[in-house]
Amino acid sequence: MFESEPDLRIITVASDGLEAVQKAKELQPGVILMDVSLPGMNGFEATRQIRIFSPSSKILFLSEHRGPDVIQAAFDVGASGYVLKSDSYLDLVPGVRAVLHNQQFVSQSLADWRQNPGSAV
Repeated sequence: MFESEPDLRIITVASDGLEAVQKAKELQPGVILMDVSLPGMNGFEATRQIRIFSPSSKILFLSEHRGPDVIQAAFDVGASGYVLKSDSYLDLVPGVRAVLHNQQFVSQSLADWRQNPGSAV
């Protein structure tokens, strides 16, 4: 998806939360794509630590979890955006661009997530 975007490139991939924190600390990337469900250290804890070690990195969650409590938790730990994996074809590149420009972003299908308390995770 990013190959057709000349100004965006993937610099590394992490296989778990701890590795994500280590690579963020080392590389200081502009944007980090983070999942909620990661082996070892979940995405929320990894994001908390990344906010300390790489404070200028923007974090965009890319997850299958659509519950408002999960989305709010992502923002509470320092995410700049949240994209559903099922919406990634349409929303991932715009989401990355938005967070790079210091704007919050949420998948279009989640536009009313704050109005739906108690939705299933």
